[in-house]
Amino acid sequence: MSVTMTIAGSDSGGGAGIQADLKTFQELKTFGTSSITALTAQNTLGVQDVFPVEASFIVKQINAILEDFDVKAIKTGMLFSSTIIREVSNRLKDTKIPLIIDPVMIAKGGATLLQSDAIDAMIQDLFPIATIITPNIPEAEAISGIAIKSEDDLQLAAQKLLSFGPQVVILKGGHLSDESEAIDRVYFQDGTTLNFTAKRLPTKDTHGTGCTFSAAITAFIARGFSIEDAISEAKKYIHAAISHGLNLGHGHGPTNHFAYNDHVNKEMVSNG
Repeated sequence: MSVTMTIAGSDSGGGAGIQADLKTFQELKTFGTSSITALTAQNTLGVQDVFPVEASFIVKQINAILEDFDVKAIKTGMLFSSTIIREVSNRLKDTKIPLIIDPVMIAKGGATLLQSDAIDAMIQDLFPIATIITPNIPEAEAISGIAIKSEDDLQLAAQKLLSFGPQVVILKGGHLSDESEAIDRVYFQDGTTLNFTAKRLPTKDTHGTGCTFSAAITAFIARGFSIEDAISEAKKYIHAAISHGLNLGHGHGPTNHFAYNDHVNKEMVSNG
């Protein structure tokens, strides 16, 4: 079985972060391992508090996994501070393991999950060793410094992000509210661009979608899928997770991490 690893924060509500990643890894038939970067006290209504882990201990967790497991793909989520970003980047830069970066900045309820001085560290240390980065529109704007209001703006922001070194940039389209479909635009260093489209769903239960999508990409890459096929399948996974909601909590509820195997595969069989 392929081994995956997530380096991210814990979500006590179970919908995002480490918990979402490990559920996704499990559902997509990989063995999930982790290095926890922060503890959060949160639920579907928001984040009440954040307790970051010492950077040196985060690296010890990474060392423990990499010294014992043949990890096939790694993702990062909430890294919180420039110190943590630099320590993690320094540890991973020579591993040659595919690295998927979800540049988590703000929780669904609006809480800040990345310190303001950490963006520079992300650009300088983390993006140059990334295989894929998966920012949503607000994250892409904050990192690139470009306000995204049009297709031309998307192109400009993507090129700016590619200039920081990742092999692939995925601009997630969920925040472009004027579009009737959720379009994830994928930009490669060689100039290739792809669009992955799904029907936009009217729901408030989208907590953890970014974590889950990037974790799904990580799992499929660990299993040997090409980057394009991994993104395509991850898009199906997250669409199913949003489509078949769990109706939990009183705020932005979690997505359904079990829906892909419960619904998508059954639909494929029945349509076959």
